[in-house]
Amino acid sequence: MGYGSYKASDWTKLKNSRGISSSSGAGEIFSNNQFKEKYDPRFISVRESRDSEDSPNSTPVILAFDVTGSMGYLAAEIAKNSLNKTALELYEKRPVSDPHLMCAAITSPDAQSGLQVTQFEADIRIVEQLLELKVGFGGNLYSFDSMVWYFAAEHTSIDCYEKRGKKGFLFTIGDEVCGVDRGERLTAREIKEVYNDDVDHDFSLAELYRMASEKYEIFHIVAKRESSMKTWERFISGRVAYVSEANAQYLSEVITSIMQITNGMNKSDAVAQWSEDARPVVQTAVSTIDPSKPFIYSGPKPVEAPKPQPVEAPKPQPVQAQPKKESKLKAFLSKLFE
Repeated sequence: MGYGSYKASDWTKLKNSRGISSSSGAGEIFSNNQFKEKYDPRFISVRESRDSEDSPNSTPVILAFDVTGSMGYLAAEIAKNSLNKTALELYEKRPVSDPHLMCAAITSPDAQSGLQVTQFEADIRIVEQLLELKVGFGGNLYSFDSMVWYFAAEHTSIDCYEKRGKKGFLFTIGDEVCGVDRGERLTAREIKEVYNDDVDHDFSLAELYRMASEKYEIFHIVAKRESSMKTWERFISGRVAYVSEANAQYLSEVITSIMQITNGMNKSDAVAQWSEDARPVVQTAVSTIDPSKPFIYSGPKPVEAPKPQPVEAPKPQPVQAQPKKESKLKAFLSKLFE
């Protein structure tokens, strides 16, 4: 997939036809309350990003985001603003050639349809498919990037990598902590339930990252909860950015800038190209980005044992002299001659 090209006029028509405005919430934008089989990984053998006459040098870009109840604002922001802006900026700024966009909605491996994935598209069909996803349900303990990493590694076929040895881009966005230090893994049972794949072992988060990073430049954007940053930076240092809920409208600028920096642009130029309002947000977000850092995960952070406290030796207690006991004979004689 990936034919045609994205036009701002197509977005305007679609937005007006759906009644989407700046004040629209997730419930208004995403009216679908049923899971569609065509976005269910159990029924998807492969998603393809192919070169074509329209896109001779295609580059797949996956945008995956948490759609649980607490993150409804993010789904709404992406649908009514960020996806359109990202598509337009990718064509205008050209951080990559001939972008093909895919959207993925994540909840958790235990949820019904915990992962939904669109096709790779180069035109307005990506927004049309996004609006068909179900959002705003369930909850999660972690961001579960592992789910889209597995799909990207095992269920996508991309010409940029297979023909030219170049990687695509994969962005995950969520507010939860990284579960690697708590033993997060994608189990063989969950893989069967979510993807209908038969595997003979569980996959650790580190293993899944390595698999997906063979074909994709992977980044995680922490949204809403800055406290989650440390857990992600410990795992994939140099590939984590922070964008607060208040600044979610600048997600597209952050995503485009990260792609530009990965492909050689210096950070100061990446920041300077944006509006005065966007610059500080982008500057904060990319301050932690360094794609040149190697992936080194050495296992869970060791728990420091409590330092032993010095034990004072007990002070010797003075020994009191005990009165001598008289013998029974002496006591008898004393009484006898009183």
